[in-house]
Amino acid sequence: MTETLIPAWRGDRLEPVEKLEAHLRGLKHKAISVFVLRGDDVLVQQRAMGKYHTPGLWANTCCTHPNWGEASLDCAERRLNEELGLTGLALDYRDRVEYRANVGGGLIEHEVVDIFVSNVDQTPEMTLNPDEVMATRWVRFGDLVKEVENESTRFTPWLRIYLDTYAPQIFGALARS
Repeated sequence: MTETLIPAWRGDRLEPVEKLEAHLRGLKHKAISVFVLRGDDVLVQQRAMGKYHTPGLWANTCCTHPNWGEASLDCAERRLNEELGLTGLALDYRDRVEYRANVGGGLIEHEVVDIFVSNVDQTPEMTLNPDEVMATRWVRFGDLVKEVENESTRFTPWLRIYLDTYAPQIFGALARS
């Protein structure tokens, strides 16, 4: 199986790097994260047990790394479909953030992340890809923050960072209420 090539920095320039190599070496690399909101509710997913890092942990709606040469918006749309069977959502770019986190097993996520948010009026129909996602749920934003504070080990490091450090940029008024 050929490993996916993702954009990672080597010095001051982007180069195609195998995804696993980027994580093993802690290389700074591009990523996307999507949050689907329904009023005050956030759609979160539980990562499949077969994932090579953070299996079984709860994360934002979806996230991944763009393929080499792939635009962030295209990647976000592709991944929503691949993981959750979601298509046709209007995605609003919110911000670019950077974080570095140990994700276990000697792997480091050092990501420069383009964040997208989609606001939906009704619950969209989803078809979960069992290789990627084992469950989803809608949770009120304030309840999610409390859950992460009280039971942090149930959540991915990046979701904890997003809520702790970047909530105003991602969630706007929800984070200020």
